[in-house]
Amino acid sequence: MAQEPITINRLLNEEQMDHKLRLYAKVTILPGETLAFHEHHGETETYHILSGAGEYDDNGKKVPANPGDTFFCKDGGGHGITCTSKEPLVFMALIILK
Repeated sequence: MAQEPITINRLLNEEQMDHKLRLYAKVTILPGETLAFHEHHGETETYHILSGAGEYDDNGKKVPANPGDTFFCKDGGGHGITCTSKEPLVFMALIILK
């Protein structure tokens, strides 16, 4: 069975997040795959890169994404990320409601 191109492992449920967070998850993107550009309204999102390498799209500006890097998408902004390494890109994702 083939592995999914993007895996989102939610670490907390809505009750644990006290309805203040929409998502706290470990995300894995396979080589060559992309988490498509999307916008956030009424919330912010932070990515913290754990392993692999990628290209982060910050409102149209593309920047390298490497282990230890942290990216913040403010309310009203947009972002996406692509795995550019031969190994999966793994990061933590946190969406905080405004």
